[in-house]
Amino acid sequence: MGKSQKKRQMRRHNPVRVPDSHLPQGLQAASESSSKAGQILPILQKMESADASERKWACVAVSNIIQNDPSTRRLLQGKNVVGALITRLSDSEEEVVVEAMGALRNLCIDGGYDICAEMYNKNILTPLKTFIPKISTTLSQYLGSPKQSPESAKKTVYELAENVITTLWCLSETSNKALNAINDIQLVPFLMSFLGAKDSLPLATVISAAQCLYVLTDDNFPVTKEIRTDGEHLSCLLSLAKPEEGSNRKQKGVDNKFISLTVLAAGILRNISPIPPPSIASTVDLDRDIILPLLQPVISSISLQEVTSNVQELLQRQATEPAIENLSIKHTPKSDHKSDIEQQLDALEARLRTVQSSLEILTGACATLPDPEPDNSPDQDEDEEIDDDVAVEADVTDDVNMDAEESTTDTKSTPSFLQTLVLPLVSLIQPTELSFPPLSSPSPHPPTTSALSAVHISALECLNNIFLSLSVSPPESVSKDVQSGISVWNSVWSALQLVGTQTGSGQERRQEFWDVAVGVLWGIGNVWKGSLEPQEEQVRVLMQLCDSSSDERVRVRCVGTLECLAQYPTAIEQNKSIATYLLSLLPTATTASRAGTEPMIQAASALIDIYSDEGMPYDINFRQGDFVSALTASVEGVRKAIRSIDKRKEGGPELRKRGDLVRENLVDFIKYRRSLRF
Repeated sequence: MGKSQKKRQMRRHNPVRVPDSHLPQGLQAASESSSKAGQILPILQKMESADASERKWACVAVSNIIQNDPSTRRLLQGKNVVGALITRLSDSEEEVVVEAMGALRNLCIDGGYDICAEMYNKNILTPLKTFIPKISTTLSQYLGSPKQSPESAKKTVYELAENVITTLWCLSETSNKALNAINDIQLVPFLMSFLGAKDSLPLATVISAAQCLYVLTDDNFPVTKEIRTDGEHLSCLLSLAKPEEGSNRKQKGVDNKFISLTVLAAGILRNISPIPPPSIASTVDLDRDIILPLLQPVISSISLQEVTSNVQELLQRQATEPAIENLSIKHTPKSDHKSDIEQQLDALEARLRTVQSSLEILTGACATLPDPEPDNSPDQDEDEEIDDDVAVEADVTDDVNMDAEESTTDTKSTPSFLQTLVLPLVSLIQPTELSFPPLSSPSPHPPTTSALSAVHISALECLNNIFLSLSVSPPESVSKDVQSGISVWNSVWSALQLVGTQTGSGQERRQEFWDVAVGVLWGIGNVWKGSLEPQEEQVRVLMQLCDSSSDERVRVRCVGTLECLAQYPTAIEQNKSIATYLLSLLPTATTASRAGTEPMIQAASALIDIYSDEGMPYDINFRQGDFVSALTASVEGVRKAIRSIDKRKEGGPELRKRGDLVRENLVDFIKYRRSLRF
């Protein structure tokens, strides 16, 4: 299977906090499952009231009743709350506008892509575009004369700016059409102005601007070009990503926000790299000098079990404390008003999101996709046993060994790398009680569950790319450190056992964990091929996943992992079981492969690799099982399957090329095995 074009998984922050795919569709179902259905009509009626205080109350009420409540959010959405709130963005009263913008922002965060698409289709960008110059002018006045500006007025503008920016960030991930429309607004100067004034603005507002830029610079050439060619922008980002020791670190809460800002600045720099001269940034080894020193401590400093315990304790306290205020016009709630417990829960989620962003950036540092350009080395080995599309394609450099502290020639450097980077990642893939709750018992705090599962999967993606890179040409110090390989292998399986195999609607994250984890297993298997003893239960699970998955890439990963396990020298019975299974994936002259073309190609390649050394103890299975006859019977079916590959589809030409090579190798392998005499 060929290289995928500029495509990165788990790079962008997912704005969806409350997964709701498991809920029944339709207004009737939403009405039946919402405990607040009776509040919907009064809210919508008051949103059209002649009284500004009632309109304000209605906008605030939307934010309050949707919090962690996807059923009520869906019910409101079905009653056109989006259209009503967008109308309020042109309200004559400023406070109504601010509260409507806050409600729309909260809908974006909690509702995700579908609701963002609705907002875009209902032309939310038109009023948002009018806000940007007004916010810029007002902020300039406040920054120019801070003592003459009332704190209440500044607070209102800061909140409005944060809500507008966050909404634009969410909208930019909705579709290419929305992204292009946002590109046309030319947001870079507006967003960079917040980063440049970070010492005079609330960190939360600055972070929202950094998060928006992080998303907008992800494979988005217009924005990337604008930043990389502006010296002031680059200097600002470098100063944020590599701050002076001790700056802005006055208290724990601020420290966490400060770390988040530095992480995002580093991510923006990585998104826009390579940076052309004459900028000073072009002389910086971004991964070695900024990314790794910054992110390694971030991912190593958090205990997911501790975070989970803290969340559970806060939820227990919350359940015993009375609500601070009721939803009434007389006592108008503030959209940003939260109890101390809610603020602590938000802070814990924010810390998890910072770790998630760090992992996404680190994944890119460990393995990146090159731009789709003509291959300069056409004679490169095309029968690579690791499929290029199993994970993000790897550009292998010495940086993978993280040898900043020790020379790569020192055999101790790689164990150090395993300890400083791989072990923290392995820790981050271990699920907690809140990570993957069963459908029958929904999460007591969906935002924490969403953040935890995102951290687990991002850590797996990073491990996937590390081992994909290492497996291309494992340093001797790595391949000889068998105990480390066994330890990491067992840790991944322990995590999979805790995640479980529950599938179905609402369990998509659980399935995604498995899909990515199998890629990690394949990478580990290749680095320590022949050293990992296959366990019967693990082999069975891999076969079941291969048979049940609808994703051909996952089936390829399963086949690749089984191939590695089959090469443990003394595992005669497991080798036989795996080989028999792989043979069952091959076609015949009259029947197609039940696994699909790509997994079939991988299975054929795997069998060649497994039995390429007739001196191995397990080769007795090949001879006694007459595997050569089974392979011979598959040649015509393999040829037909490869010829049917559509070269017009993405990856088609590369897959066809690899398939042809595997078919030729298969024919030669059969001739070779027939020539042997035992």
